[in-house]
Amino acid sequence: MYFIHFKTNKPHQLLSVIRAPASFFQAHKRAHHIGNLSVHLKMEKTTTLLLAFLLYMLNATGAAFSVGGGVGVGVGIGVGVGSVGGGVGGGGVWLGGGGAGFKNPIPSAGPADSRAYAALQAWKSAITDDPLGILSTWVGSNVCSYKGVFCSDSQDYMGNPMGPVVAGIDLNHANLRGTLVEALSLLTDLSLLHLNSNMFGGRIPDSFKDLSSLTELDLSNNQFSGPFPTTILLIPNLLYLDLRFNSFSGPIPEDLFNKKLDAIFLNNNQFDGDLPENLGNSPASVVNLANNRLSGNIPFSFGYAGIKEILILNNQLTGCIPEGVGTWTDLQVLDVSFNSLMGHLPDSISCLSGIEVLNFAHNKLSGELPDMVCALRNLLNLTVAYNFFSGFNQDCSKLSIGFDFSLNCIPGVVMQRPQPECSAVPGGGLSCLRIPSARPLVCGTLFGDRKTPTGPAPSPSHQ
Repeated sequence: MYFIHFKTNKPHQLLSVIRAPASFFQAHKRAHHIGNLSVHLKMEKTTTLLLAFLLYMLNATGAAFSVGGGVGVGVGIGVGVGSVGGGVGGGGVWLGGGGAGFKNPIPSAGPADSRAYAALQAWKSAITDDPLGILSTWVGSNVCSYKGVFCSDSQDYMGNPMGPVVAGIDLNHANLRGTLVEALSLLTDLSLLHLNSNMFGGRIPDSFKDLSSLTELDLSNNQFSGPFPTTILLIPNLLYLDLRFNSFSGPIPEDLFNKKLDAIFLNNNQFDGDLPENLGNSPASVVNLANNRLSGNIPFSFGYAGIKEILILNNQLTGCIPEGVGTWTDLQVLDVSFNSLMGHLPDSISCLSGIEVLNFAHNKLSGELPDMVCALRNLLNLTVAYNFFSGFNQDCSKLSIGFDFSLNCIPGVVMQRPQPECSAVPGGGLSCLRIPSARPLVCGTLFGDRKTPTGPAPSPSHQ
């Protein structure tokens, strides 16, 4: 999993983390297991009237015959009705389970290329505007020739070739307008679905949970709305989730941070409510929740320490920055600017040995900067502007990096707040959690070197 990090000299713009798509064009070879897929049979003899009937139907329609994994036996004939995409060539005769659970009818299971054709034609019929004419290439049964569709060779569980399958769809910046359809779940070999910068709206189909091979889902910069699409949490192998720049609203579910994701981008939506208490448990290397309406305190829970970037700027957070943030030893970017955080910065900030960018600007923080913050060897940018800090260590004045401390309450320094504003520091009675110790802070000994989750730190209290 590779990420490209774009850094600017403005920390609040240091938000772009783009996944390198090199793997998109690599061959995706998978071993298919009998227990999960239908086994296609070539009938050579018939021994019952039922089998004779099925063979007759196969010859008549050119359909595929398969034995499903269901216990009950049913017979159905798919005739390619227009409601799933306007005429799917060749029906399907099947034994076993059917398409129950889908709001729209889905063609009977057949060869992989037939299912892909059915899925893509169903989706094509739900797209109402195609200004670039991309879908004009979505004609005929050879789905691998469709623009934006990428195929790779597949193998069965014995390593025998099974022909090409749809492994990726990349329609970024296609300006398509429409909705997603339930039939897309037929693309069970799909590994990447990239749809950023279109005009798709509506909801995410519940059937997306059946995309068992999907690892990357990018729906950013569209017009999706409603609550967080929880069906995404049921996609078993998902690693990369990008829902930014939409209109999703409501709370962020806790289960999101229990899922084994590499990257989570939810910024620039309308999510609200408190941050989930298990935020710190996420194994993701990047968590971007910026530009929403999240409120309450910043939680801290013990768990994975591999997070590298966390961006919660421009929300409505209050309370203290938790002392436990110092245990995120791999953290490189921490941006909590443009909130209403109060109190002192925790001393444990100085334990972030890998930190490169710290942005606390536009909050209501006060007190003095911890002594060792400005001595962090990898620090490239430290921004504490528009707060109520009263001083900082001499090491900070020697910094050659970007250090913005304007509009605070530091005596004898230019570009500070007027004195009347500094006489009433916000949150002056707020007592943030501190770790009492008669000795200097020793990084690596915070909270007794606990390795397992123990729940969130106590909330700040007022004296």
